[in-house]
Amino acid sequence: MGGASLDVSAMKIARLAVLGIALTAGIAAAFMINRSKAPPATVEVSAPQPAVETDDVLVAAHALDVGAAVGQADIRWQTWPKSDIADGMIRKSADPNAVDEISGSVSRGEFFAGEPMRHEKLVKGPNSGFLSAILPSGYRAVAINIDNSGGATAGGFILPNDRVDVIRTFRDDAATKATGADVYRSEIILTNIRILAIGPNVQEKNGEHVIQGTTATLEVDPRQAEQLILAQRVGQLSLALRSMADAGQTNTLTDDLDDTPVTIIRNGVASAASTR
Repeated sequence: MGGASLDVSAMKIARLAVLGIALTAGIAAAFMINRSKAPPATVEVSAPQPAVETDDVLVAAHALDVGAAVGQADIRWQTWPKSDIADGMIRKSADPNAVDEISGSVSRGEFFAGEPMRHEKLVKGPNSGFLSAILPSGYRAVAINIDNSGGATAGGFILPNDRVDVIRTFRDDAATKATGADVYRSEIILTNIRILAIGPNVQEKNGEHVIQGTTATLEVDPRQAEQLILAQRVGQLSLALRSMADAGQTNTLTDDLDDTPVTIIRNGVASAASTR
C-alpha cells in the first residue's frame, strides 16, 4: 500500500513538471513572437494648409479692341488670390459697383480675354469717342488730305498706330522765277509721327455721298499741329512709313529745309534738276 501511494505522488509531480515546462515554453514562444513583430508604422498627420485669401477682380469677358465701347456683357468678376492682385486692378471689395460705373466707357487699349481691367485704359464721358479715347493728354489729332490711290501713303500699307515721316512737296517760286521753269521741292517737316486713323473722307455732292480723296489723322503736339496745318495750305503732304523699332523715339519738328528741288517741269515735261 505504501508503495502505491509513492507511485501516485511521483506521477502527479511528473505531470506538474511537464505542465510547468509546457507553460514556460508557451510564454517564451509568445514573448519571442511579440518581439519578432515589426513595430506599428507611425502615421504622420500634416498640418492643415491655411486657406488662400481671395477677392474678385474685374476682367474682360472677351477680347476688346482699341476704341471699343465697353458694356456690362464685356466685363465680369473673377476670383483672384489677394497676394497676386496688383495696384490698379479693380477689386470688388473696394468698388462693388464697378460694373455699372465702367459700363459705357471706351477702351484706350487692347484687352485680352480674362485680362484685368484698369481705369487708366478706359475713358468715360458724355462725348468720349474713339479718337479722344486713344489720344494722350496734351496731344492733338490733326487730319490731312492724302490721295486715295495710296501714292502718298506708302502704297496704302500705312495703318493706325504706324509711325511715319510727313513730307511736304511745294513749288519753289524763287527758283521758278530764276530758272524760268516750274521747280518743286520736297522737305521732311515732321518725323516719327503716330498714325491715329486712316479712312475715307466722304462728302456729299449733288445729293450723293462720294469719296473725295482720303484722310490720315496724326497724333501731334500743339506746335506740330500748327506746322502741319500751315504746310497743308502751301503744299502737298505725303507720308513715309517708318520701322516699328522707331516707336520709342521722340518725334521731332524739322526746321532746316532741304534745298534740293525734286522736279522741274518744262512745257509739261517733268525732269529732275537742281537749283544749286
